[in-house]
Amino acid sequence: MSETIHPTAIIHPNAQLHPTVRVGAYAIVGERVKIDRETTIGPHVVIDGDTEIGAGNQIFPGAAIGLEPQDLKYRGANSRVQIGARNRIRECVTINRATGEGEVTEIGSDNLLMAYVHVAHNCQIGDRVVIANSVSLAGHVHIESDAVLGGMLGVHQFVRIGCLAMVGGMSRIDRDVPPYMLVEGNPSRVRSLNLVGLKRSGIAQLEGGEVFALLKKAFRILYRSQQPLEHSLKELEALSTDDHLQHLCQFLRSSIAPGRRGPTAGR
Repeated sequence: MSETIHPTAIIHPNAQLHPTVRVGAYAIVGERVKIDRETTIGPHVVIDGDTEIGAGNQIFPGAAIGLEPQDLKYRGANSRVQIGARNRIRECVTINRATGEGEVTEIGSDNLLMAYVHVAHNCQIGDRVVIANSVSLAGHVHIESDAVLGGMLGVHQFVRIGCLAMVGGMSRIDRDVPPYMLVEGNPSRVRSLNLVGLKRSGIAQLEGGEVFALLKKAFRILYRSQQPLEHSLKELEALSTDDHLQHLCQFLRSSIAPGRRGPTAGR
């Protein structure tokens, strides 16, 4: 038994673990699991299914990764979990594999998932996302990079949360959260730009503050002009070709496409 693997851990002989992976007491690692270098698996962690975990992750006690989805449509399909590098997955986090054949639940790199977070089947999480304690993501939720979710909130199936959005704790998120916005409440509402997040990201300083000023103007047009969203989008699209503004417009356009629930409304 390797010195990096506790003698009480159960590792399937076909599991692929880099020699530098550390596995704590009573952890269980299944047959089709692949774990890259310098990743730490805490005590009582269960990792199963077709699961691939990148380098430098910290997985804390009690986490369960790659188990069957909590979806009545699941019929034993060969689906996956893919996790990037340098994530911190805290105590009792659950990450379910996808529902359909060949589908994937995917988590990027440098994320923090705090204790008791649930990531359901087919979720997609970008990079540098912070999800606070006891957040539940329903199936097919998509979170773009650099978003922050406060504690004890629920996110409805198929909802998308845009980059650098901030969602306040204990909110009910049943519609898309636009990029760069601060959203909270039950029902949830867009309250303002995510000013703190934009400043910390460096966007507020881009081009001498011009991008920040442009996003503030976009917020006023979208949520203070009282004109229909389609009119606001046309005005914003003609305003500038800046990448950040264009991403906001594209996100909102896709949010109002047929079959979508639409974006979170303003207060």
